[in-house]
Amino acid sequence: MQLYNTLSAKERALLIEEAGKQRLTLSFYQYANIGNPELFRNHLFIAWNELDVLGRIYVAHEGINGQLSLPADNFDAFKNHLYTISFLKDIRLNIAVEQDNKSFLKLKVKVRHKILADGLNDNTFDVTKKGVHLNAKKFNELLDDPNTVCVDMRNHYESEIGHFKGAVTPDVDTFRDSLDVIEESLKEHKEDKNLLMYCTGGIRCEKASAYYKHKGFKNVFQLEGGIIEYVRQTKEANIENKFIGKNFVFDHRRGERISEDVISNCHQCGVSCDEHVNCENEACHLLFIQCESCQEKMQTCCSLACQEIQNLPFEEQKELRKGTHNSNKIFKKGRSEVLIYKK
Repeated sequence: MQLYNTLSAKERALLIEEAGKQRLTLSFYQYANIGNPELFRNHLFIAWNELDVLGRIYVAHEGINGQLSLPADNFDAFKNHLYTISFLKDIRLNIAVEQDNKSFLKLKVKVRHKILADGLNDNTFDVTKKGVHLNAKKFNELLDDPNTVCVDMRNHYESEIGHFKGAVTPDVDTFRDSLDVIEESLKEHKEDKNLLMYCTGGIRCEKASAYYKHKGFKNVFQLEGGIIEYVRQTKEANIENKFIGKNFVFDHRRGERISEDVISNCHQCGVSCDEHVNCENEACHLLFIQCESCQEKMQTCCSLACQEIQNLPFEEQKELRKGTHNSNKIFKKGRSEVLIYKK
């Protein structure tokens, strides 16, 4: 029984091109009590592999978090399968604002301790006791309220290229960092301010809203469905879009255009730019903003040192990497001393 990928990303990309079918990129999440995440994970992989689903899905005792793509022709079959699972019945599926047939190139369904790492060890915290969900219209109204503090629950490299007008954008690397930073900065306003939060698809706000209610905040609100659903609703209802710039996404697209505003700059030359790239040096792979001119000049590398390594023969590059362990901790997205124009 196949429970893992058998094709490389290159092989999969070629198959997608040959198939010539339009694919949909979408995301969803649900907090729920899953008794046996491993068994559930295997069930999903078998069913979704048959539907040519590709993506990154996390399963844990606390629920499921999925970001994926699939052939548009298989969307109804995929949705029907989801609806056979009791806690996923009628779940909202966030369809991406912009589509890319190669947003994902492998199917990865992984069992994790949590579907959203939060660094919390508090057994009295109940993630299901969440804040008030708001649609786009209600969100806009509360955003305009002078008694509201709007907080971006995403990381610095996400909010740098796009955010809501007037939002507080914490300079943090991870979601777990933001929880303490925001609580400390707003501790004097637990009762007299509206705490309004948003994120990409809603999963971070869902947990954060429950956490802040647990911590004594009285008026806690979140944007239902996140930025993705907000954009869909503003277009459908023809209401004002108060998000400026691009929405960062965690797939090969790296971002989807929401407004024509470019609010960030190239980290190497300072010109107006909001295109994220990964450094071509495999031993670095730093995520940063780079304009087309610098991409050409620097060969999509973040520094001259990385460019020199990238131009070495492949076997020499492998030899240099031998014996080193690149953990996630060294990949500080958008943070490096060589990026002189990083805000």
